[in-house]
Amino acid sequence: MNNIDIIAAILFAFALIHTFAAKSFERLAERSEKHAGLFHLLGEIEVVFGLWAFVLIAVMALMQGGKEALAYVESRQYTEPLFVFVVMVVAASRPVLEAVKSMVAALARLVPARTVVARTWLCFALVPLIGSLITEPAAMTLVALMLAPLVFRQGPPEWLKYGALGTLLVNVSIGGTLTSFAAPPVLMVAAAWNWDSAFMVANFGWRASIAVLINATVITFLLRPHLNDEKEHDVRGELKVPLLVSAIHFLFLLVVVVFAHHPVIFIGVFLFFLGFTTAYAQYQSPLILKEGLLVGFFLAGLVVLGGMQQWWLQPIVSSLEPTALFFGALGLTAITDNAALTYLGSLIEGMTDEAKYMLVAGAVAGGGLTVIANAPNPAGVALLRKGFNDGAIGIGGMLLGALLPTVVAVVFFLL
Repeated sequence: MNNIDIIAAILFAFALIHTFAAKSFERLAERSEKHAGLFHLLGEIEVVFGLWAFVLIAVMALMQGGKEALAYVESRQYTEPLFVFVVMVVAASRPVLEAVKSMVAALARLVPARTVVARTWLCFALVPLIGSLITEPAAMTLVALMLAPLVFRQGPPEWLKYGALGTLLVNVSIGGTLTSFAAPPVLMVAAAWNWDSAFMVANFGWRASIAVLINATVITFLLRPHLNDEKEHDVRGELKVPLLVSAIHFLFLLVVVVFAHHPVIFIGVFLFFLGFTTAYAQYQSPLILKEGLLVGFFLAGLVVLGGMQQWWLQPIVSSLEPTALFFGALGLTAITDNAALTYLGSLIEGMTDEAKYMLVAGAVAGGGLTVIANAPNPAGVALLRKGFNDGAIGIGGMLLGALLPTVVAVVFFLL
């Protein structure tokens, strides 16, 4: 440990405090005419960690020299931020979104309940579990866009929207554990500990599935009086998307997911995707490039800041007994990315199988507590924040909204 490690930990703490104060900056932006733009920028949760990462780089340059600061930044692994950006944009494209909406609508008509209630339940229950196939960031993008007009709008009380957001974040975090490649915290340890998808289903998947279904049922029951039966109207008169165009979009999504750990490939595929959407613009809606870039910036900042927290995180993880490790991981996940936490665990030699399970179970169970707890969370926040008062999401409200679904996940993972 040296001075820069301590400074990095302090800056990381400032970034955490900043996330909790983000909604306050949005309120200041409404009251200030001269500095409204600055306060609005500071109120963007997606900007927080990137901003403080730049502060860290500047401090490192002053203390250690520009060459060392640049070497540290270039030593970080940015594959995950790049992937989340790309998969968000592709998954949110109109052909993919409409196809998934049609599937959910068809299934909803088979359920003996109001169609809008069934659709809402399927969004909370089915789509997070599909995240085990299409990855959690893609599932988060799709379900957030489908739930926005149903739940995250004017009408439902604010506390209930926070409960819905917490349920969504928790369900996506645990819903990706049916395979070994979809959930970032699982991916970090799967190769090192020889965990394949069969192992994940047998040890995590069935528990996660039951918890997801319970959480989805509870929040849908609470939302039921506030769900609007009116159909969504297409005021833009958009052309129906041909089956071939939808199939090509899903092919792009499939290739991006398959090569999720090879940015040279998925970035190249993404450029072809942009060209295809331009060629067939009549079947497209505006791509969510801004939202995707902001989320990528957030995650890249977390990579830079989080990369210097190992000196205090790893001793905590390595010193805990299995049950304590579960709750330790649950708590630590709220203040650091759960994938970073499990990665640190994978570096510890001699961990028992029970300790390995408890570490990952705690990390995924706590993945909905804060915006930084799980990599897909910033995507959900970016896409849904306009549905909340002041157009911003309070971190305290998010934490409270996630408590009950987190408890449900904890109960089943500890069975």
